[in-house]
Amino acid sequence: MTYHDDAVAAFTQLLGANGVITEAADQERYVRDWAGARLGMPLAVVRPRSTEEVAAVVRYCHRHGIAMVAQGGHTGLVKGALPDVRTPEVVISLERMTRIRGLDPLNFTMAVDGGCILEEVKRAAEEADCFFPLSLGAQGSCQIGGNIATNAGGVNVLRYGMMRELVLGLEVVLPDGEIWNGMKALHKDNRGYDLKQLFLGSEGTLGIVTGAVLKLTPRPEQSQTALLAVPSVDAAVRLYALARRRCSDLLSAFELMPRLCLELAFEAAPQLADPFDEAYPYHVLLELTATGPVDLPGLLEGLLEAGMEHEVVLDGVLASSVAQAGQLWAIRESMVEGQLLRGEHLRTDVSVPISAIAECVEQATAEVAALSPTSQVIAYGHIGDGNLHINVLPPAETPAEALPALFERLESAIFTVVDGFGGSISAEHGIGRSKQAAFLDRLTVTERRLLAGIKAVFDPDDLMGAGRIQAASERSSSS
Repeated sequence: MTYHDDAVAAFTQLLGANGVITEAADQERYVRDWAGARLGMPLAVVRPRSTEEVAAVVRYCHRHGIAMVAQGGHTGLVKGALPDVRTPEVVISLERMTRIRGLDPLNFTMAVDGGCILEEVKRAAEEADCFFPLSLGAQGSCQIGGNIATNAGGVNVLRYGMMRELVLGLEVVLPDGEIWNGMKALHKDNRGYDLKQLFLGSEGTLGIVTGAVLKLTPRPEQSQTALLAVPSVDAAVRLYALARRRCSDLLSAFELMPRLCLELAFEAAPQLADPFDEAYPYHVLLELTATGPVDLPGLLEGLLEAGMEHEVVLDGVLASSVAQAGQLWAIRESMVEGQLLRGEHLRTDVSVPISAIAECVEQATAEVAALSPTSQVIAYGHIGDGNLHINVLPPAETPAEALPALFERLESAIFTVVDGFGGSISAEHGIGRSKQAAFLDRLTVTERRLLAGIKAVFDPDDLMGAGRIQAASERSSSS
């Protein structure tokens, strides 16, 4: 038997025939992400059903020096979960680990498997009159383990925080196959180093998240959604500051969308109707939510009046029903599909201080125009946490072979602008492979040493998530 055959036979014995996929045609959905990116082919795809089976697979891989990559819902978009081109990796998919292990409505916590789909977690919480606030466009397919590994953000960060703030406990299979059980449901626990935080945002390079205790909140009893037209990005930022002061912590979402985003949404979803009679340059989609006797309609009306008075609101559409609110949010979600329909394009995921958003968009747009005058910039995102997606649609006539070099120049220019504001080149999608070079270029010597040291403690043989975040040379230099 060959090395490959030995491994497949061992995995089949551990997981059963249905737990191992080796045929190239059957592996197709595991070798490309949501945006269509693909790299190499795996040694095998394994689909464990429990933490113990994950541990057994990892122990075998560790013992035989086989590289591994954990995989969730294929929505990370930085090529972090795709199998490597040069080194055959075992893809460990958690798609069969979907149990809701328990829900405590008095403690406002829920314990789940790492493979649980976010939408299912949110539904289970609502059935218990609770709310899990992480909200993403990909929530119908992304998995909780992946959300944790990438420290996912989404539209509700300004009120509830990133995934880092929504996790109380974790269960992790370490690179040698040992299981770390940190499934604590404590809201306060100040005993030394907080180990779970090392795995949040580690992108599967330190361990595989197989379980989590999530923090819930009371289910909102009412919400108010509005799509407002604003004259500029600066006006949107000033409207946000006004909303924070007038609506306090009841403001749960505040999204910036230029007119082009609406047009892209209508291309992707023709059934959506334009809510405005005329085209405005920018829009803000905001949502207020509350539990208890709070006058949300009054708060929103007061905000709109103040916005008109301060000349930061030109027009507005207020949802009068849940269905209408859903239609407004469908515009926000469909515009991403619209970008895909336009073909290959540059996606960025950056953050700057909220007060610098308008100037950052202006400078980045100017830099793109200088390099590629006929490209279209789409700057949208989560105003409330400073997270912008400054994406670029290249000219339609650009040859496919010229796109990588063009995107590299444009991305570098945008990142340089972000650097000028003390920003981050990755706000919520992580580093993976796509942003690795730019990430490493911006690290200090101290940061490189500390990051390499952490990796060496957990995975000295560099078998788990190798080549993601840090380059192999970065890790080997610490040993």
